[in-house]
This record gives sequence, C-alpha cells and structure tokens, in this order.
Amino acid sequence: MKFSLAFSPCPNDTFIFDALVNQKIDTQGISFEVFLEDVQTLNEWAIQGKMDFSKISYGVWNKVHHQYRLLNSGGALGKGVGPLLITKPGTINSPENYTQEAINQMTIAIPGENTTAHLLFSLAYPNATKKVFKVFHEIENAVLNGEVDAGVIIHENRFTYESRGLEKIIDLGAYWEETQQLPIPLGGIIAKKTIDPTIIQQVDALINESIKYAFANYPTVAPYVIEHAQEMSEDVMRQHINLYVNNFSLNLGSEGHAAVEKLTRI
Repeated sequence: MKFSLAFSPCPNDTFIFDALVNQKIDTQGISFEVFLEDVQTLNEWAIQGKMDFSKISYGVWNKVHHQYRLLNSGGALGKGVGPLLITKPGTINSPENYTQEAINQMTIAIPGENTTAHLLFSLAYPNATKKVFKVFHEIENAVLNGEVDAGVIIHENRFTYESRGLEKIIDLGAYWEETQQLPIPLGGIIAKKTIDPTIIQQVDALINESIKYAFANYPTVAPYVIEHAQEMSEDVMRQHINLYVNNFSLNLGSEGHAAVEKLTRI
C-alpha cells in the first residue's frame, strides 16, 4: 500500500520521518512516495488536496480541515519555538523606537502567506500591511540588502541571524505564549479523510514509532537529515532538532489540541 507524503527538508522533519520513509522500522506493508518542499508550497498543496499525508502550517488548517484529518504525531509545537521578527541595526535609530506605529510603517518579509508565522505576526501587529511574501531562507538576505525593513524568520534562521549582524525586534512565539498561556502551534501532519481511518491511525502510530527510533539513535545525526540540511553545520542541525522535536511531536495531547483550537479560532 503506497501513499504520497510531503514534508519540509528541515532537520526536524527529516529527523521525524527518516525511520518511516527509509523503512528502518517495520512499516507494516505501508510505503510512501516522498516529496520535500518548503512550508508555503506544502500549504498550497494542502489547499489543492494534492497529498495523501502532509506537513502543514497551522495557519492554513482552517482552509483544509474539510478534506483532511489532523494526526497526533509528527508536528511542531512547543514553548520557545516561535518565529522572530528581525531587522538590520540602524533601520530605526534605536530598539526602543520599535513601536507598533513604527512596525506598521515598515515593509516586512513574511515566510509565506498561509504560514503560522504570518498568523502570529498578524496577531501581534494587526495593522501592519506592507508585507512581502518570500521563501523562509530568502528573508535574512532581503533584510540585509535593504529590500525590506524587517523580516519574520523561522527554522534554522533562529540560530543564524545574530551571526549575520541582524537583531531581534520581538519573539512572536513569546508574544503568543504571554497573551494566550498556551504552547505555540507551528505545524502539524494531516491525512486525507478519504483514506481508511484504520490506515490513518496506523500511519499516525508509525510516525510516533519513527520519532522514537530517531531519539534512540540521537545525538548521532542521520545521513538522511544531513543530506537535506542545506549545508548547515551539524551543530545547527542539532539545535534545530532539539528545539522543534519534543513530546508534542510524539503526541499533541490535550494541551496541544487546545493550542491548535485556540490559534485556529482567532
């Protein structure tokens, strides 16, 4: 039995799915045709109903829940894991001047229109309308070369922006945690409702088993993770995995589901 499965090439996703898609565990006769794409592409595919199983941003969940079910395993949700709004020093005279009004006047690069990062930014700055949507790994350069005034960064850019001479305006994840008192729901794994519910449940359990396999062999970084890690160092890969893969990845649980419900109601 073969299904299509899409996720990002980021270390947290390849870490989670390595054992499953490369059959390091018993997949019980289930196999996958795998597609690795950036998160905005995954969101667009989900809207189109293109994949059987896929990673998505929770920012797009309201647009796809009519044709997909949310799995308990494989997602990214936690505390201290949210996107950051960053800029180049000197864009405004001093950090103290990064007021709501000042941000509203800035041109901001966002990593995709349907991403959770965009949703979290919009919650913090509802009147900021000068937005430019880009692939996440293009945003640091766009800020550095003056194409935009500031940018919302996700994934491994959390660990690299300071070394490139950029500074943080606000941690948008911390803003969510402080205002909502819930962990930050970034992305989840979805399955088409047309698939047999027993199979969906089986795949959900296999993803859980795949994560446990990965943790059992960690901190060794698997070749599959390195292959798709876009030339980042193993230290950054481990920071990425340590931040984004946690107990919520194994199972959303009641707190995780409450956070997803809250985010998607706003």
